[in-house]
Amino acid sequence: MAKLVVLKLDGDLQHQGFRVTLEIGTDFARPEIEICGNLPPEPELARCIHQWELKYRSLGMTSRIKPQEIVYDGFIQKRFECSHISRVLSDRLQRWLSSEGFRSISNTLREELRRDEIIRVLIRTDNSELQKLPWHLWDFFYKYPLAEFAITATSSQAPPKPPRKAKVRILAIIGNSTGINTERDQQLLKNLPNAETVLLLEPQRQELNTYLWQQWDILFFAGHSETTNDTGRIYINKADALTIEELKYGLDRAISLGLQLAIFNSCDGLGLARQLANQNIPQMVIMREPVPDEVAQEYLKHFLVAYAGGKSLYVASREAREKLEGLQDKYPNATWLPIIFQNPAVVPPNWQDLFIEGIKTKRDFRNALIASVVITTLVIGVRYLGILQESELRAYDRFMQLRPGIERTDPRLLIITVDEADIRYQNQKGMSSRGSLSDEALQQLLQKLDKYKPTTIGLDIYRDFAVDSQYPDLANRLRNNERLFAVCKVDAASDGAAGGIYPPNEVPKHRQTFSDFTEDQDETLRRQLLQLTPSVESHCSADSAFNLQLARHYLQTKNITADINPQGYLQIGKVVFRPLEEHSSGYQKHDASGYQILLNYRSLRSSEKIADTVSLVDVLNDKIDRQPLQNRIALIGVTASSSTAADDYKMPLHRKRIPGVFIQAHSISQIISAVEDNRPLLWWWSGWMETFWIWGWSILGVVVVFCCKKPTQLGIAIASVLLTLFGICFVMFTQAGWIPLIPSAIALVLTATFAAWIIRRQNSNNTYIKRANVEINLSPLHK
Repeated sequence: MAKLVVLKLDGDLQHQGFRVTLEIGTDFARPEIEICGNLPPEPELARCIHQWELKYRSLGMTSRIKPQEIVYDGFIQKRFECSHISRVLSDRLQRWLSSEGFRSISNTLREELRRDEIIRVLIRTDNSELQKLPWHLWDFFYKYPLAEFAITATSSQAPPKPPRKAKVRILAIIGNSTGINTERDQQLLKNLPNAETVLLLEPQRQELNTYLWQQWDILFFAGHSETTNDTGRIYINKADALTIEELKYGLDRAISLGLQLAIFNSCDGLGLARQLANQNIPQMVIMREPVPDEVAQEYLKHFLVAYAGGKSLYVASREAREKLEGLQDKYPNATWLPIIFQNPAVVPPNWQDLFIEGIKTKRDFRNALIASVVITTLVIGVRYLGILQESELRAYDRFMQLRPGIERTDPRLLIITVDEADIRYQNQKGMSSRGSLSDEALQQLLQKLDKYKPTTIGLDIYRDFAVDSQYPDLANRLRNNERLFAVCKVDAASDGAAGGIYPPNEVPKHRQTFSDFTEDQDETLRRQLLQLTPSVESHCSADSAFNLQLARHYLQTKNITADINPQGYLQIGKVVFRPLEEHSSGYQKHDASGYQILLNYRSLRSSEKIADTVSLVDVLNDKIDRQPLQNRIALIGVTASSSTAADDYKMPLHRKRIPGVFIQAHSISQIISAVEDNRPLLWWWSGWMETFWIWGWSILGVVVVFCCKKPTQLGIAIASVLLTLFGICFVMFTQAGWIPLIPSAIALVLTATFAAWIIRRQNSNNTYIKRANVEINLSPLHK
C-alpha cells in the first residue's frame, strides 16, 4: 500500500513564513505520525518565482497558449537567462527547505519512509506562489525515486463514488488547434486498452455541454488555454473561449456521475485547476506554464503508456515528467511543467480500477477460487467413495512400469522350482506323489539342503496330508527343523463357512504361515499381506505371512529383531512398516483387514529374475554348487502350470501372470532390502496433506485460465501444467512416494473449465455493453 505524506502550509512567503504540519499515513486511515514545524519568510524566493515565470514566458516557444501572444526574438539569450534564473530558484528552494524550523520534518520523513515505497506527497496550500514552486527539485524526491508530489487545496469534499463500467470512458475535447498539432493526442487516446474515447473536434458550447451531462471517467482537453487574473480559460473552437465557471453545471454533473480525472494537455493550467478544485474533482493533470507542442505530446505519450500499463497515477506522472529531460536542450525547464492537482479526500485509481473488467476480474477470480474449494471437495468426496480407485491404480501401474534403472537380483534368495520336467522326473523314478512334490522327493531335497546349509527354508507348497509312514526321516525333519517354514491357506469365506487349506500335520504351529495374497478387483497384486486374524472356522490358523516369517527368521540370524512400536506399527530393526488403512492414497475402496503394506516390486527386466533359480532335479542330482545356498533363504515352489498346486498372479509391472513363489520372493526381498539395504518402502501422504495438494492444483487451474485467455495459449498452458503434474508425481514415485495424480488432474481441469466459463460469460457481457456504447457514439451529437 502506498504511503501518504501531507504537508499543510499556512502563511505567506513575503512576511510571516509558513506554519507546516506533517502527516504520514496510508490511504483510508488516520495519520500514524503528525508533527509541526515552520518555514521562514523568503521574499527572495518569491521574487525568483516571478522572475523565472517572466523569463520562461519570454522564450517565445511554439506552445498551446492563445495564438499570437508570444513574440519571437533573441531566443538564445533568453534561454540562457531562463536557465540561470531556474538554477537560482532551485538553490534558494533547497536552502529554504533546509532551514532550522523545517529540519524536524525533513528528518522524520527520512526516518519513517523507505526508498522502495510508493509515496504520494500532497502539498496542501492555497498560496499561489507555493503552487508555482518546482517542488520536484526538493532533494527528498531525488532520494525517494517512487515519490511524487501533487498540489491540493486546503478545503475539499469527497465526490460521489464512481459507477462501474465495462470500459474506461474518455471525453476528449480537441479545441482550437491553430499552430499546434493535436492529431497525435487523438491517436494516443484511441489506442488506449479497454477504453472508449469520444472525440469532440472544436465543438460548439451547446454540444460540449450536452456531452458533459453523460457519464465519463476521464475528461481530456488539448488545444489552446490560458490563465488570466487567476481565471483559467479553454479555447474550444476558433471563436469560443470558456471558463470553468461557464461549464459549471455540466462539470458538476460529470463529477457526480463519476468523473475521476481531468487532463489538460494545454498551457497555463493552474487557473483551470484552482477553479475545478472548488468543484471537488478527484484529480487533474495540468501544465503549470505555457507548454511547447512537442513537450505536451511527449508527456502525454509516456504518461498514458505508464498509467494504462498498470503503474499508479503518481508514478506514471513522475516517469513521464522525467522523460522530458531529453527535450530540455530545446525547451528549457520542460520537466517543470506537468503537475498533479489532487482532491485529498480521494485515493487515485489505477487504470484497472476505472473499468468493470478489472473489478469484475477480481470478483470472478474470487468466485473461481471459491469454486476450486467446492470442486476439490467434490473430487475428494468422489475419491473417498472409491470411484477413482481404478484409474489411480492404473496410474500406479504405469509409474511402476516407467521407473528408471534395473535393480540386480536379490543375492539372499534362491528359488527351487518344481516345473513340468521335475514332475516327469518324479514319475519316471517311481516316486509316489499326492501332489507336485512327492514325499520321497521332498525328503531327498531336505537332505540335500542340510548339506548346503541355507539360513532359512520356505516350503511354498500346500501339504494338507500326513507324511507317508515310509518316510519317517521326512516327518522328523518337518517336525524338528527350525529353519523350515510351511504354508497353509486361510481363505476365510465371507459367509463364515469353513475354508482354506490345512498346514502340514508335522510342522508345529510356530512355523506355520499363511500364503494368502490380497488381489485387487482387476486381479493384480499391489499389496503385501503381513499378518491377519484367521476366522475360527478356517482350516489354517496361522496369523503371520509366509514372506514375513521367512524374512524375520533370516534377519534374526543377524541379530535383527522385529517388534511392535508405540504407535502399533510393525518395526524390524530401525524400519517401520506403515500399514495401509481403509483410505490410503489411491486405495479408497478395498478390504484393509489384516496388516497390509504396499508391495514395492524390484525393478527387473523379468519378474521371474527376482533371485537365482534352480530346478528340483538339479538339486537332487547335485548339479549346483554348495556355495550359492549358504546364508541364503531357499524358497521351494511349484511353477508347473499343469499342477493343481500351481498358483499364479498378475503384477503391476506387466499383465503377464507369474507363479506365486516369485511373488513371495518379491515380498521377502522387500522386507530384507528395507532393513539391510535401506531400500525405501512405498509411502503416501496423510489425508489432509493430499487434500491441500489437490486443492493447490485446482487453484493453479484458476491462475492459468486468468493469465492465458486466448484459447491456444490456454490449451498449451493447461497441457503444460498437466505434464508438470505428471512429472512431479512420477519423480516422487521414483523416490517411493505415491501422491495423488488423477484427483489433482481432475480438480485442475474442472476448475479451469469453470474459470474459462466465467471469462467467456464476462466477454459476452462486455460485447453487449460495447454494442450499446457504439450506439451512443453514433448518435447525432457525436462529431
